[in-house]
Amino acid sequence: MERERIDSFIQQHKEEAVLLLQELGKIPAPSHQEDRRAAFCKKWFEEKGCREVWIDEAKNVICTFNCDQYEDMVVLMAHTDVVFDDREELPLRRQDNILMAPGIGDDTANLVNLMMGAAFLAEHQDQLATGIMVVANSCEEGLGNLKGCREIFNQYGNQIRAFYSFDGYMSMCTSIPVGSHRYRIQVLTRGGHSYQDFGRDNAIHIAAQIIDALYRISPPKASVTTYNVGKINGGTTVNSIAQEAVILYEYRSGSETCLQEMKESFCAVIEKFRAQGKKVNVEILGIRPGAGEIDRQAFQRWTAKNIACIREFYDGELDQAPNSTDANIPLSRGIPANTIGTVKGGGAHTREEWVDLNSIPGGMGIVLRILELYMN
Repeated sequence: MERERIDSFIQQHKEEAVLLLQELGKIPAPSHQEDRRAAFCKKWFEEKGCREVWIDEAKNVICTFNCDQYEDMVVLMAHTDVVFDDREELPLRRQDNILMAPGIGDDTANLVNLMMGAAFLAEHQDQLATGIMVVANSCEEGLGNLKGCREIFNQYGNQIRAFYSFDGYMSMCTSIPVGSHRYRIQVLTRGGHSYQDFGRDNAIHIAAQIIDALYRISPPKASVTTYNVGKINGGTTVNSIAQEAVILYEYRSGSETCLQEMKESFCAVIEKFRAQGKKVNVEILGIRPGAGEIDRQAFQRWTAKNIACIREFYDGELDQAPNSTDANIPLSRGIPANTIGTVKGGGAHTREEWVDLNSIPGGMGIVLRILELYMN
């Protein structure tokens, strides 16, 4: 009976989902500037009969079902922002059953499948066995720094017992977060003329020494831990002693403990140069937490149930590799969380990203099957 209900809903709404994707996929939504998409989603939820819908201060669109009747809730989330800074309508092109647009898969198609899930809940709200919160969240990408998800946990963290992020492609089912700390390191000196003032501190030289010191750090072994200098710039002309140099640096790990060890090593490097009288400023660009303490056996059983739901609609090889998504926030707090992809496609984070529209019904089915885990 459950599968019949799901199949019937998909059959009735699969074309609507495609039309929704084509409409939503045109709306620009850089991180921190998701206002237009948020307004669109709110209006759509309300038109589908969702009774409690609002946009919070972080530009999350929140849609709740029976949360006032239960002490705890399950949160299902897909992000509205894309990695591109376009402010005008995004270019969208369809060729047969392939839809191409910047951000169309990451994360617009997953958001559409979750929105269809909210429409399903609006029809069956009286059958829920727990509170459900559906969120079209802001600021997942890049330096959005998971702002939208953080706000949800700041406001409702004590009530959330399970969490789903719908993100990525259909093979993905992630339960291990990759945390990261990102920094902007600025080196300042007096500078001067390359000949007349030779011998003065050169900001680029000091920056190079800092980079060398950072690359001599031995990362922790308890969990895969990496680091990278992704950008350096500074100076003005070939005959000027550089007054400023800037380094963008990050380290990543699936372990919060390893991240903290890397932080200690990073701070030790910076303090060494400051102790030598060098002027070094550090700005935190973003922090994504790693895994916290969790009941591993219970978490594995919960994840296995979700994988079983995926398997009803997807028979390919599953990718359970660690990843960095909104699920980092609940996993850092010991709350069971999976990131699940609901669409087939490719080219994420390129302007040529594409999705296979034939995969939309199966992705919708994954969302609906997971929702039925929490229904009587």
